[in-house]
Amino acid sequence: MKTSRRNILFIGGSLNQTSMMYQISLYFDDFNCYFTPYYSDGMLDFLAQNGVLDFTILAGDFKYQTEQFIMEHRLKIDYKGIKHEYDLVFTCQDLVIPKNIEKKKVILVQEGMTDPENLMYYLVRNLSFPRWMAGTSATGLSNKYAMFFVASEGYKELFIRKGVHPEKIFVTGIPNFDHAKQYTYNDFEFHDFVLAATSDRRETLNYENRKEFIQNTLKIADGRQLIFKLHPNEWKERAVREIERYAPNALIYQSGNINEMIANCSVLVTKYSSVVYIGIALGKEVISDFDILWLKSMCPIQNEGKSAYYIANAVREQILGETITGGNQILTSLN
Repeated sequence: MKTSRRNILFIGGSLNQTSMMYQISLYFDDFNCYFTPYYSDGMLDFLAQNGVLDFTILAGDFKYQTEQFIMEHRLKIDYKGIKHEYDLVFTCQDLVIPKNIEKKKVILVQEGMTDPENLMYYLVRNLSFPRWMAGTSATGLSNKYAMFFVASEGYKELFIRKGVHPEKIFVTGIPNFDHAKQYTYNDFEFHDFVLAATSDRRETLNYENRKEFIQNTLKIADGRQLIFKLHPNEWKERAVREIERYAPNALIYQSGNINEMIANCSVLVTKYSSVVYIGIALGKEVISDFDILWLKSMCPIQNEGKSAYYIANAVREQILGETITGGNQILTSLN
């Protein structure tokens, strides 16, 4: 069915990714905007359909949360983007590029912190192993996109070092990480505590010594109130059992707004999590498996929540050839 309005497909993933896509879509109200959970082709699709990949954004809780977000916001859904022809496709991850969008104008938006570069990353980078095997450390390596919007100058340099074409990278900041100050206005009941943000590394088939992590947070707390916020993708029953065993006086939150918790804490303890950037932007003491000076150099631009607007304007001007008031100044400031 033909329409005079142009079509855009927004590909979700985690709730963070889907929320980013939604915020960008608000600046394309003259388009037909459709949404889909993250998807793939071939063997990966078969495995996702049969429950093997429930720990990834292709299936399981991630897919369910995206579907719930789409329904709650009354968005148009086109599962796997098969019902319409698309002028633009937005996604937060290029580890998998489905065949039906390979020849489209794909816009890539950085989702948050990228994984450390391990052996699998170098196998992907140098021996052409499938990108998804390296996790988010391989973000941007597909080169199958027209524009790539990133969080900061630090990340731009990182992606260039990895081989991403510099002319495709635009530093705009990224939605959900560009206005940390807003989280200081909250009604979370606790203040001046040590917050431990757990990870889903075990659920994504990585190693983590959770006992050691809990014991380290106890030492850091040193008698102060200790609060654990569990990762949304984590096996919560196991995590609660472990915390109750090794830190019985700690409080455990299985849900809730972690950004508001960070705003109220004195110390944030994580392993590998994008939430460290909220802590850094708010000037909190942050303890992470990453070097703190490196994290500060990578911290997303704080622009009072304007990243989605900047991304939309840049795409309109560079891809669609539309004249936007102030567009030239925006792009000049980005590059």
